[in-house]
Amino acid sequence: MSPDIRCYAILDPEHCRGRDLATLARAAVAGGATILQLRDKRGTTRDMVERARAVVAALAGSGVPVLVNDRVDVALAAGAAGVHVGQDDMTPIDARRLLGGRAIIGLTVKTEDQALAIPIEVVDYVCIGGVFATVSKHNVDPPVGLDGLARIAHRARTLRADLPVGAIAGIRADNAGEVIAAGADGVAVISEIFMAEDPRAATAGLRAAVEKTLAARGGTRT
Repeated sequence: MSPDIRCYAILDPEHCRGRDLATLARAAVAGGATILQLRDKRGTTRDMVERARAVVAALAGSGVPVLVNDRVDVALAAGAAGVHVGQDDMTPIDARRLLGGRAIIGLTVKTEDQALAIPIEVVDYVCIGGVFATVSKHNVDPPVGLDGLARIAHRARTLRADLPVGAIAGIRADNAGEVIAAGADGVAVISEIFMAEDPRAATAGLRAAVEKTLAARGGTRT
């Protein structure tokens, strides 16, 4: 079964206003997050494992899978549901070999060529970005914009028509509908949820914007 990426919450200790990660994770799920990723670019391996275990425990029984960004070893140690990897991380093929057939494996793609090179037999979803400018992550490449998103998503789906395609970077409740209309199945966000005063309400607003455009789209892709 393909993962539900409609409302993809990315939890980063650098972008959470110093608040408890497990508490934030529960708030996001209460607001409608359908999948959660823990992204930790600066922590030690031991810290990452402890944080990942805490988030996995916090969401146990919720039905919402927890993924770890980049680090297959941390995902294994923490009992996470899978990983999300980028173009410079461990390959999805190697991640699948280590994590097994039941793990969720996502991949970031930034260009049409990268989309056409997706190892479709091992990847469960892709995330295209950055769509817009963002302060949550330093991106060397310029934003692809809505037109770029549409083109890259189309290329990815030539490999598999039902491949879940998410979008990331600079996405808010007020532009999420445009992103879905351009062809994404879901939106991945960091600051819009976890820098908000009320992460639960922020997640709910984002989820509502996504659902509204999905419904208008009639469940079909552009």
